[in-house]
Amino acid sequence: MAGTATPSVNPWHGGVPAAGPRHPYAHLRVSNQDREHVVEHVKAAYAQGRLDEVEFDDRLERAMTAKVHGDLMPIMHELYGSRPAMPAPYPFGQTGGVAAPGHQCARADSSGDRVGAAAAHLLPLTGLVVLGPLIMLLAAGNTSPYIRRHAVEALNFQLTLIGASVLLAITVVGVVLLPVMWIAGVVLSIVGGVASLGGGDFRYPLTLRLVK
Repeated sequence: MAGTATPSVNPWHGGVPAAGPRHPYAHLRVSNQDREHVVEHVKAAYAQGRLDEVEFDDRLERAMTAKVHGDLMPIMHELYGSRPAMPAPYPFGQTGGVAAPGHQCARADSSGDRVGAAAAHLLPLTGLVVLGPLIMLLAAGNTSPYIRRHAVEALNFQLTLIGASVLLAITVVGVVLLPVMWIAGVVLSIVGGVASLGGGDFRYPLTLRLVK
C-alpha cells in the first residue's frame, strides 16, 4: 500500500454487506487471504486518519483473529457503511477458504516488510530452524500480512523438514536421503528469501501446512 490510497472495496454481491448472521456467507470459514484483505483496508483507513490508534488496534485484532465471514463483515461495514463498492473480486470461494480467481496475495508495503519476510526464510540457515520463522511470525505477523504469509510458509516447511528427518532416520534408505533432503531445504530457503525480497510470493513444495 503506497501513500494513503485505499484498496478497492471487494463486494459481497455488489457492495459492502450489512453485518448480520442472516447473510448467506456469514457462517463460512475465512482463509488467511480473506483476513489479509480486510487488514489492508483497516491499514488504509488508519493512514487516512479515519481511525485513531485504539480503533485501529481493535479492528486489526478482530480481522486477524476472524474465524468466519460474519466476523469480517462488521469491520468492512464500519469502514465503508453500505456504499457501493468498485468491481473487484472478494477472495472467497464456495467454502470460504479458497481465494477466487484474480485475488492478489498480500503485498509488501515497505522494504521493511520484504526484509522481515526474507528473514523468516533465511534465519533457519543460521541454526534457528523453527525459531526463526516463529520469531518473525510473533513479532510482525499481526501488523504485516506479507511477513505473516512468508513466516507461516517458512515455519510449515521447517516443521515438515524436521518431521521427515525423524521418519527417514529410522530407515536405511532414509539415512542416505537425509543429506540430500537438507541440501534441498537450504536451497529452497534461499530461493524463498530471494523471492520475498523481490516482493513476490513463494510456496515450498511437498509441505504440510499445519500452521495457518
